[in-house]
Amino acid sequence: MKHFKHMNLIVPVLIFLCSLTLFTFSSIYSNKISYNMYTNFQKDIKEKKVDTVYLTSSPTVTVKLKNGLVYTTDNPRTTDFKENLLKNSVKVSEDDFKNSQNTLSLFILSISTLYLIISLIKVYKVPFPTKKAFAVDKLETDSINDIGVKFADIAGNEEAKESVQDIIDFLKNPEKYSLYGARMPKGVILYGEPGTGKTLLAKAIAGEANVPFYAMSGSDFVQIYVGVGASRIRQLFKKARSNGKAVIFIDEIDAIGKKRDGGKSGGSDERDQTLNALLTEMSGFKEKEGIVVIAATNRIDILDSALLRPGRFDRHIEINLPDISARKKILNLLTKNKPIKNIDFNDFAQKTAYFSGAKLENLVNEAAILACKEDSSFIEHRHLDKAFSIVLAGYEKVDRSHISLNDRKITAYHESGHALVSLKVLPSEKISKITIIPSTNGAGGYTLSIPEDKMYQNKEYILNRIRVLLGGRAAEEIIFGKAHVTTGAYNDLQKVTSSVIKLVTQYGMGASLGLLNGDALSEVNYSIPDTVINECKELVANLYEDTKNILLENKTTLESITSNLLEVETLNYEDIQNLNMN
Repeated sequence: MKHFKHMNLIVPVLIFLCSLTLFTFSSIYSNKISYNMYTNFQKDIKEKKVDTVYLTSSPTVTVKLKNGLVYTTDNPRTTDFKENLLKNSVKVSEDDFKNSQNTLSLFILSISTLYLIISLIKVYKVPFPTKKAFAVDKLETDSINDIGVKFADIAGNEEAKESVQDIIDFLKNPEKYSLYGARMPKGVILYGEPGTGKTLLAKAIAGEANVPFYAMSGSDFVQIYVGVGASRIRQLFKKARSNGKAVIFIDEIDAIGKKRDGGKSGGSDERDQTLNALLTEMSGFKEKEGIVVIAATNRIDILDSALLRPGRFDRHIEINLPDISARKKILNLLTKNKPIKNIDFNDFAQKTAYFSGAKLENLVNEAAILACKEDSSFIEHRHLDKAFSIVLAGYEKVDRSHISLNDRKITAYHESGHALVSLKVLPSEKISKITIIPSTNGAGGYTLSIPEDKMYQNKEYILNRIRVLLGGRAAEEIIFGKAHVTTGAYNDLQKVTSSVIKLVTQYGMGASLGLLNGDALSEVNYSIPDTVINECKELVANLYEDTKNILLENKTTLESITSNLLEVETLNYEDIQNLNMN
């Protein structure tokens, strides 16, 4: 069979070779045009033998006689040369001379090449790209039939798991629910902070129900061409319906699902069309189809109300940051198949308050990298401890020879200020580390404290957190004077500003707005008055004075922490406990 295929190629190959030979000889011949003396050219002009002169900027001109003979001669480059030729009834062309024989051979070569290509495609059945293959609205996604993720692979978020158990049962037996007249949610919104495991939960739902999983991102539907996003939505749902039962997952749905404003703020027509297409497809679901749409977002507050209404995304499930118990389970799960030894998971579960699942995975991965670098047989407690500092503050700088003694003193007093204020106003928060070793993320030093797991924060706690943030700047002013404070508090002041503005404008804990919410006021185009800024400014000024008084009352302890920091550069929890803090 293969021999027969090759036989079918003999004729096109022979034709191609013949045409190539013809073109080669023709090209050689066209390049061998003879040269004639200019005097002979003038004689031909007088005898009316010249048909055409090909006049270009080259040092020679090509002359074609009426009998078909072609030769070249010198170009006189005189101003009246062309005029004289025209007066003698000679055609003048300002293009290069082209041999008709050469042109014909080139045409034959092109046809034979095309014939050979078509023959190759037919013989070897090369797939020819169709118009649809180049379509700008082509959807590039395939279903994953065996997702390989179950609830056993997810630690924490027990409430969220419980909230989707009935959806999994519906995907397995949609007919069962129709017997009871129950309509299952057509869509589920998973919302929460980044890295909390929304995508992982969506995969686990498909894995538990053993149905195909289609994953897309909201940005995959956003295009500059109007109608492309809507077309891709329709293609996605068509593919899902072809399987009968499926989970469609759309990550970052806020890319297409933001609140529509009718174009008042220059909204995107393409985004609105895409959103309309999604709403239409979801409305067209039949209860027995067994298709569930799951979407994830970090900002449920900016989603269009049409998406969130019953019949579209009926169920809204918040995926929270893991608590201390969940963090311990996640750490155990992440290290399940790793060589570990002497790791106190209770300690790290407590240290990693407000860590997301993704951040915990990054912590364990950094510890594994450190152990690998050392060629250690096991990942130990010290590796996780060092990784904890890396995740929060970056790698420690190795070369610190350029840092002056004065800069080290400023950093030491600054970090001691943070630590001392924290010990006095937030005694329940454990300070795990104080260091003046600069890190690769630009910090000159840092103080790590472990906050308590709390569902809510009261006003007193927020004010004390602000005092701790101001502790570094206050220590610099007390020791070096107001005129010599540094830029070291730049990041602290950003956090202070954010915290105090939220306290006054969002939490209803200020006087100027009372219980009104600044975000809600901005939605009705109400501008926040200057009294709010003045209140924030006055509140921070008072807290700063409180912070300075705390440090002045405990100046001996401040000096003690600073001197120890300058000596050893890093103080851990045990070192801090051994200092005289009274």
